[in-house]
Amino acid sequence: MTQWWQELLFIFERFTWTSLLDILLVALIFFTVLTWLQNTQGMTILRGILVVLFFIGFVLSVLNLPALNWLLRNLLPSLLVVVPVIFAPEIRQALERLGRLGFTPMWVRYYDRERVIHTIVEAVAHMSRNRVGALIVVERRTSLGEYAASGVLLDALPSPELLIQIFHPNTPLHDGAVLMRRGRIYAAACILPLPEHPVSAPRPDRRLGLRHRAAIGITERSDALAVVVSEETGMISVAQNGALSRDLTREQLQRILESQLVFPEGWDFPFLRRRRNRGHTFPFSGGPS
Repeated sequence: MTQWWQELLFIFERFTWTSLLDILLVALIFFTVLTWLQNTQGMTILRGILVVLFFIGFVLSVLNLPALNWLLRNLLPSLLVVVPVIFAPEIRQALERLGRLGFTPMWVRYYDRERVIHTIVEAVAHMSRNRVGALIVVERRTSLGEYAASGVLLDALPSPELLIQIFHPNTPLHDGAVLMRRGRIYAAACILPLPEHPVSAPRPDRRLGLRHRAAIGITERSDALAVVVSEETGMISVAQNGALSRDLTREQLQRILESQLVFPEGWDFPFLRRRRNRGHTFPFSGGPS
């Protein structure tokens, strides 16, 4: 007991504020990685890697098997190449999230927020009643320029009539997504990516149409907000952060748009409140860009 107590005292004597900071940073890194991998295929892969590493550590430390030990020691460096390849989608999403951090420039363009919300809600409600399929993507902090380039650039003032006309069946622009940027209908007939992680989509996944899958895919890769109208049922859905909220009412859709097309908490500066009181509204980016 005396020797154990002496060893414990020796550890505490060497423990400094730098050691505490070191431990907290390592814990933060593990917490962040596990949070990003939650509910993705990466978490399942990570469990498999941990089991393999545990087996390797057990073999190297306990069993005296020279040939197997040599093989495992030579295979360990290859993990430095294998891990980035396996977790490429998760690493890209993490870097995109880091890239979204920052401050909104004071010269950022302002837009009529109420008009944008009114346009989307009125158009979606009309198309839902008439079972006209639609996919509307609202760009926020992450630029969607590469997807806008796949469609037809419009850069038009938003109106319910224009959105309804774009998605009217058999018109040239109805097949694809409408991209809204800075309070304007920026592009139509845009081609969007499909989900990288099908298991993260709502169940049953096979019953989701192409528009719903595209909405999930674009919100997996960005912080955009996607509104979908089902052509078969007229059901309204909203996708955000790779998750899909289905079977929404007109009132629920409006509440979601009003809560999302604003600055995040803590970014409502006094000069913005003064502008809002004079009739100005928030930037279309929805926050820092």
